[in-house]
Amino acid sequence: MQLSKMQLIFWLGICGLWVNSKPSIAQSITGNFSPFTLDPLAYATVRPASPAVATTRPSAAVSLGDLASEEMALEQSPYTPIDACACGCGIFDVGTESMLPQGTGLTVYFEYAYQDQNINWSGVKPASSADNDDKNIRTSFFTPGIQYMFNRSWGIQAELPLANRHFETTGGASGNDIVDQDWTTIGDMRVEAIYDGFFPDQSAGVTFGLKLPTGNFRHNDQYEDIDRDSEIGTGSTDVLLGGFYRNYLTKDQRLAWFAQINLDIPQLTQDQYRPGVEADGALGVYLNGINFGRVGVIPIVQVLDGLRGHDSGPNAAYPVASGYERVLLSPGVEIHIHPLMIYADVELPVYNHVTGNQLVGSNLCKIIVSYQF
Repeated sequence: MQLSKMQLIFWLGICGLWVNSKPSIAQSITGNFSPFTLDPLAYATVRPASPAVATTRPSAAVSLGDLASEEMALEQSPYTPIDACACGCGIFDVGTESMLPQGTGLTVYFEYAYQDQNINWSGVKPASSADNDDKNIRTSFFTPGIQYMFNRSWGIQAELPLANRHFETTGGASGNDIVDQDWTTIGDMRVEAIYDGFFPDQSAGVTFGLKLPTGNFRHNDQYEDIDRDSEIGTGSTDVLLGGFYRNYLTKDQRLAWFAQINLDIPQLTQDQYRPGVEADGALGVYLNGINFGRVGVIPIVQVLDGLRGHDSGPNAAYPVASGYERVLLSPGVEIHIHPLMIYADVELPVYNHVTGNQLVGSNLCKIIVSYQF
């Protein structure tokens, strides 16, 4: 029996509330407690603590009571405090209405995304760069992918990113030098099934699949200056869950809206590091009907929200420098020259809240070129 659209919206809302509760659950995790944890390496690879690391200050937004609790946790915990970066690359996987299923058949696409994390942030405001050993992380992501809809209900999607990263941090032989590294490697592959057979117009659907640990998470220099949260791969196998819905706001179908949410839940982990649960959502409005000959132009405005719980494990920056929420405003445009589509946006942070000191970017940008066969 088919669900009504109102029923589907209701259940997506319930799922959204559940998703928003997950990061707080992840923040209470201490150690690799999960029966699903896979950790074949019996030795720890924690970078030796340096004076600069040992003086890492907690978030300026933390209350005195919270600060005392964190200090007690540090005294009782084997974790070494490590500075971190609020990468949140999962935000790139939401907010692209044109990549939601339409019709049947094969679509191939190539995505380029870029972010420059050069601002040290603590709590809800910028902080002194002296409070964070990490100074700059610039990353370019090159992601080819395919989407194949077998019919108007079922399909698959797969993508494998290649990332180039420039990383500057405090380390080297003295422990106080500014050192930098540049490396290029494949990232973690994502494979998902798509079901959008709730309604004949394919206006709503769910996705489910896996993120596989294909990315390199052991790149380092001779001084072990690169922490696990700064690696391109996570080393974890994650369960991916998502949902989307779109509809028209006007009777002439020119003005429309869409919502999308993705949940990333790490399950099998390696080398004593478990990334935090991540939830990313998008709410957007777009305008149809602007045409220049056979070229269609669709302006889009979106709000993106990314939540991530604390990382955990001896090789994580838990509890002083992982976990965050950020909200971004994203203006963009789609250009359609059927069967070719070009999409571009810039994602501007309007709110950041991070635990401890983490590097954030002043903007993110994304370009997607797709071809529908």
